[in-house]
Amino acid sequence: MNKRALLIAFHFPPQAGSSGIQRTLSFSKLLGRHGWEPMVLSAHPRAYGVQNPSQLAAISPDLVVRRSFALDTKRHLGFKGRYVEALAMPDRYVSWWFGATPTGLSMIRRYKPQVLWSTFPVATAHLIALGLHRLTGLPWIADFRDPMLQPSHPTSKRLRAIYGWIERQTITRCRFAVFTTHSALRSYRERFPEIDPAKFLVIENGYDEEEFGRLIEAAAAAAPAAAAAPSASSSPKRTTLLHSGVLYDAGRNPESFLAALAALKSTGKIDAATLRVVLRAPGNVPATQAKVDRHDVGDIVEVLPPVPYRDALGEMLAADGLLLFQGTPFNSQIPAKVYEYFRTRKPILGLVDPQGETAQVLRNAGFTLSAQVDNPAEIGAALERFLPGLRDGSAYVASDEVIAGASRTHKAAQLARLFDEAAR
Repeated sequence: MNKRALLIAFHFPPQAGSSGIQRTLSFSKLLGRHGWEPMVLSAHPRAYGVQNPSQLAAISPDLVVRRSFALDTKRHLGFKGRYVEALAMPDRYVSWWFGATPTGLSMIRRYKPQVLWSTFPVATAHLIALGLHRLTGLPWIADFRDPMLQPSHPTSKRLRAIYGWIERQTITRCRFAVFTTHSALRSYRERFPEIDPAKFLVIENGYDEEEFGRLIEAAAAAAPAAAAAPSASSSPKRTTLLHSGVLYDAGRNPESFLAALAALKSTGKIDAATLRVVLRAPGNVPATQAKVDRHDVGDIVEVLPPVPYRDALGEMLAADGLLLFQGTPFNSQIPAKVYEYFRTRKPILGLVDPQGETAQVLRNAGFTLSAQVDNPAEIGAALERFLPGLRDGSAYVASDEVIAGASRTHKAAQLARLFDEAAR
């Protein structure tokens, strides 16, 4: 194998707190199956506010990884959380550019990659790739996990101007611009009508079959012992609903869902003896717990802190049903966990805007039961239909075809084909 690709990504183990690390990590593990040897240029771990060292074990032992100098402006150059805006443009990790550019050039001279790939968010990654592309002439694939310029982000006029410049330079100079949703692709084609539409492509997120395979094998090995163990109780099994991931006050606010639970509880349709709801890693655990307490459903709903990635996947596999919050502010985005949800073969209840990209993905996969994320009555009615299907086993789960198409192995093959095209 002599085709090499330099992947430029801020979010990479041991960074924690962003699902984006799974996209780069999976490409770094799977591109080799398709004739490309990846190497990674990332940031020094000091720049990561939250770390999970256990994720380092997921990096292939033969993968070349260089971590160049980088600081977090807020933590390293600020005072009591305040910092000079000019030192955080285009983002708080702009210092990474100063270390990554010479490190990247050194890697290019030594390993002679045929293509560059960079991924946003963290605009500095595209800024680094832009510089390396202009210095070396290597073809560049720019990955946009989210659109750069959005109606409400960034809010600063100066920062919007800088983002706009980086975005235009990136779109103009890259060989391909890759997005994770079709709505993002359409918006870029509309905003850059002078650019060949063929430059814009979609490679969705996906799930890691390797991780799921290990978990399923472990569960199968433990099944005989679990079946032989005496039952501790003759009480009916509690049905467990799980939401895994960050919640927000806008777009992913659980208030209406909790109000729906409270209404069903007050009429005796649900209770703590038969239903358990887990909100795992919602971000602000105390604030989420306060919402649960305000609706008096603390006997049903548990608010729990983050766990390592593999444990989070195991929890999904163990749940009876999975919840997805994705309201109007996120209509152009699809949370990466959707594809992991598909792989679990568990029923999914989407609390979504029906006009959004996530709702469309769920419908295309066959999940027709959903509710508006901010409508307690609609959510309550959906739960009344969803829960019986969990208990009697009739609820819909993803098909083999849907699961195969959501695999990151499939996504890596798509990216490898783009590399082949760009390197010609």
